[in-house]
Amino acid sequence: MLLEKIFRLNPYQKRALIKLGLLTAGDLLRHFPARYGDVAVMKNIGDLTKGETAVIFGKISNLKTSKAFYKKIPMAEAKITDERGNIKAVWFNQPYIAKMFSEGSLVRVEGKVALRRSDLYLSNPKIEKVDKIPIGVGESLFGSAGDVHHLYPVYPESRGVTSNWLYHSVQKILKSSILENLTDPIPLEILQKYNLPGLKTALVWIHSPKTENDALAARKRFAFEEVFFIQLERQKARRDYEQNPTFKIITNKVGLNNFKSRFSFKPTGAQEKALADIFADFEKDRPMMRLLEGDVGSGKTFVAAAAAYAAVVTRPPIPSTRGLAQGEQDFGNLQVAYMAPTEILARQHFESFTEYFAHLPINIGLITGSGCLKFPSKTNTGEATKISRSQLLKWVANGEIPILIGTHALIQKTVRFKHLAFAVIDEQHRFGVIQRQKLIRKGEMAPHLLSMTATPIPRTLALTIFGDLDLTLLDEMPPGRKPIITDLVLPDERQKIYEKIRVEITAGRQAYVICPRIDEPDPTKLLALQAKSVKAEAKRLKKEIFPEFEIGILHGKLKPAEKEKVMEDFKNGALKILVATSVVEVGVNVPNATMIAIEGAERFGLAQLHQFRGRVQRSNHQAYCFVFTESQKGNAVRRLKALQQAANGFELAELDLKIRGAGELAGARQWGLSDIAMDALKNLKMVEAARAEAQRIIAEDPTLKNFPALAEKIHRAEAIHLE
Repeated sequence: MLLEKIFRLNPYQKRALIKLGLLTAGDLLRHFPARYGDVAVMKNIGDLTKGETAVIFGKISNLKTSKAFYKKIPMAEAKITDERGNIKAVWFNQPYIAKMFSEGSLVRVEGKVALRRSDLYLSNPKIEKVDKIPIGVGESLFGSAGDVHHLYPVYPESRGVTSNWLYHSVQKILKSSILENLTDPIPLEILQKYNLPGLKTALVWIHSPKTENDALAARKRFAFEEVFFIQLERQKARRDYEQNPTFKIITNKVGLNNFKSRFSFKPTGAQEKALADIFADFEKDRPMMRLLEGDVGSGKTFVAAAAAYAAVVTRPPIPSTRGLAQGEQDFGNLQVAYMAPTEILARQHFESFTEYFAHLPINIGLITGSGCLKFPSKTNTGEATKISRSQLLKWVANGEIPILIGTHALIQKTVRFKHLAFAVIDEQHRFGVIQRQKLIRKGEMAPHLLSMTATPIPRTLALTIFGDLDLTLLDEMPPGRKPIITDLVLPDERQKIYEKIRVEITAGRQAYVICPRIDEPDPTKLLALQAKSVKAEAKRLKKEIFPEFEIGILHGKLKPAEKEKVMEDFKNGALKILVATSVVEVGVNVPNATMIAIEGAERFGLAQLHQFRGRVQRSNHQAYCFVFTESQKGNAVRRLKALQQAANGFELAELDLKIRGAGELAGARQWGLSDIAMDALKNLKMVEAARAEAQRIIAEDPTLKNFPALAEKIHRAEAIHLE
């Protein structure tokens, strides 16, 4: 039922509720409290002092509505009385409160004590009705008796609706028949197995807990529910995808060994294991769905290239016979699609693949928003040439280009493959579910899918978000790589670091300087003054610090050709320092750049800082990461010290999970999880249990015929994805 049919809403409230995504009674019931109460002490009225936040219990009287003494704002007024005195309470813009309580009701009131004309009063306090008054003061928010009163929930709010309004609105819905008509989507057997409260009980407990255990049990149930449904949706999608016919790729081991021997390094054990996992999947009677997670510099591109080689040299390709008519065995050459999140990274992969496959008669294409390339050139052997988009698309469609690398341009409707057998998605988290589906639906057969990410992800998050993918970790770095030396640099230490950078550049190395913004901050916006910009910092460094070195800038507003020119100048050493935004976070590979200085480090997440740092671990030279910070204490420094101490991204991810929670690791909104589910990711057993139950149900009942409530929930989720 729509909220506007339940409550009389003014225009401000309507706008606020839309902003919060609250349109129906169901939405409001699932708008959970962020916390319960404030850090307040239960006191007698006679002991209150100005400025403190306190909880009082007493009788309410003198209830009335009035207008505020300024701007004629509507408000409610009341008097609260206990055995030690009385105090006035006022609620601005909430006149409805005067009609919610009867004279003489017992109430719990929590709020800040203010002073006006020598009289103390409570301004906009939280209020609820209670059955009895607790004995004594100084008890905890949860009360020593445990069931004396309800804890007061504090909700995420928006301008127009307060936490107080949300609380009373939720209470009205909880007392209505709406709650009785709700169906619990989680099967009873699962609730009993894990001792979880039912839906109705959990909703009451999370919005009106009498004890701390009530609130925790309710949050546990809703966290389990969210993770369970994500897993169920992922497992069903995986099973549906695996029903499609695919290509069997039989690895040419002799040719593969020759291909790997051309590299200047010996693959690590982790790389060999990753390839073994992939090749085993290639030969199965269903399409591969695998996530390759590895630190920056751990060699994911090598794994993708070796797997691509195995695909394109398979002769003849052997598709699964499932679902195919007789005589449809020989499809000609297989194809590979490699999708990267940025043009810089796509071009870099194109250059790498042209080098890897230069000794073979294999055409490689590049398609981005700014143009198309083909390797090898028909006129200049060993080089790439620009070609028209129509010509590239023609060659891809007829199979003449076995390997196509690109950005989002790859998933345009005009891009058609003859026999797409293997799809690679780099930096998986930067693409949505729809983009991934568009790529893997490019052919009549389902391609094998390899998703890759260098973003440090805790195991629980990987198991949840990528529940439909098998996980392979690259947890080894190539031999000879030295650990990066990470220094936290306070303002008075800057000059010393600049001299260190000068010494390294003079010795032949190069450096990145990362800034949070592109342009100089607007001086009228005080909060922006602390964020350094690429343009201003590049000028300052050239004028005041490094006049002897060539300095370039790189940011998202540059045209593709300008970015290409800057990166080319940096790669060939014409630029010694590159001042950039987070555009260098993903994939930029310049082995000679062994230093990175990060301005405003507090403004970046730990995962992002770790990826910045990885830009300079591309060679066997000693690498340095200088983290410039204005903070000298507090949680910000604790986080940055975690960056300094963590040996690798996996360790860092788990450390950050403990320090700040999963929601801060790489941005909760990025993963599409609620705060309650992100917090639950600290509980590996819960995630594994939700995953196991989802896998069991899909295995036993793939269409969810016996679970109509689950089927309806999944259907709604699928409909949202397809919008």
